[in-house]
Amino acid sequence: MTDKHLISTGTDYAQLAARFRPIFSKIAAGAIDRESTRSLPTEPIRWLKEAGFGTLRIPKEQGGYGASLPQLFQLLIELAEADSNLPQALRAHIAFVEDRLNAPDSPEREQWFRRFIDGDIVGSGWTEIGEVKLGEVKTKVTPSEQGWRLDGEKFYSTGALFADWIDVFAQRSDTGGSVIALVGTHQAGVLREDDWDGFGQRTTGSGTTRFHHAQVAPEHVYDFADRFRYQTAFYQHVLLATLAGIGRAVQRDVAQGVRSRRRIYSHGNADFARDDAQIQQVVGQIGAWAFAVEATVLRAADSLQQAYEAHFSGDGQQERQANILAEVDADKAQVIATQWVQRAAGELFNALGASDTRAAKALDRHWRNARTLSSHNPVIYKARIVGDYLINGHEPTFIWQIGNGPDKPVPA
Repeated sequence: MTDKHLISTGTDYAQLAARFRPIFSKIAAGAIDRESTRSLPTEPIRWLKEAGFGTLRIPKEQGGYGASLPQLFQLLIELAEADSNLPQALRAHIAFVEDRLNAPDSPEREQWFRRFIDGDIVGSGWTEIGEVKLGEVKTKVTPSEQGWRLDGEKFYSTGALFADWIDVFAQRSDTGGSVIALVGTHQAGVLREDDWDGFGQRTTGSGTTRFHHAQVAPEHVYDFADRFRYQTAFYQHVLLATLAGIGRAVQRDVAQGVRSRRRIYSHGNADFARDDAQIQQVVGQIGAWAFAVEATVLRAADSLQQAYEAHFSGDGQQERQANILAEVDADKAQVIATQWVQRAAGELFNALGASDTRAAKALDRHWRNARTLSSHNPVIYKARIVGDYLINGHEPTFIWQIGNGPDKPVPA
């Protein structure tokens, strides 16, 4: 680690959280209405931008908060408890900030930090759907007189509707190399559509983004091979923190619902639902699941912080081992979080009544959101990867892609 390169190792979490909790409360107050009307959280995103949420990981000496990765993800858990759409909407931004933190010192890096301090937000543009084969990238960047020209189409463009920049995975037309292109959204060549129609995480600002001769500055095309090494685990952690926040929201809503419930059953165990031992047991089990998921996610975040700091150690072997540990721990946490949060979100209704399934209460959003988040990076592969590592010492998969497999006749 050099004296010049500043890194973020943590700050006073109580003070950090106190800065944002009033905003989280305002966000939570409108969450059900946004869910019911499918209204994008444009104003909540603005509140977070103005408070500097996008600078959490930037070192204090450079204008940010200097939060460690466990502190970042703890705060994302609190935000997800208020509205689980928001951490996912900011996922690409948080990841690009992390990438710049890992990059060498340069004027270009400092300029990005200044943009983030001024409130700029980055959205996502990585995934292509339709007739795209595994490993194929149809979005291209082409050298032009102004720098680069970007052409293509992306889906699952999470956060793009709120963003000033989009982090686009593309292929160079001249060399065929994989790159990341940071394209400004305030130009005619970028078309963003609000056509995400999933049953959960409905207001993350995802959907289709089209690029037609969009201009990209010469310095804003980066070799994908230079991305920060623990990126796959990092992206997964944003989803894990969001799941943990949903677990906390389920715990909050079920306790509040039972506390205020007046109707009881003739074959129940008490005059008030809050005193019914069986209902108390259901709520307690939900609380235990939520606690275990949060603890697991934060423990895994410690491994991410070790990977981040190892990058500056000058010890390549130490960094490699730290990255392996971060990936394996993220996989372990995913197995736990995806199962227990969905289970808690379904069990919630066993402590309540039929009236709590009414659409106006939107309690079903917790399961729908958790199920949608759990569909990313399929969990069915994660336990196998962990087992293979523990038994055989095989390294986990760090970078993976999705696309159509080879052509094969469909069986009759």
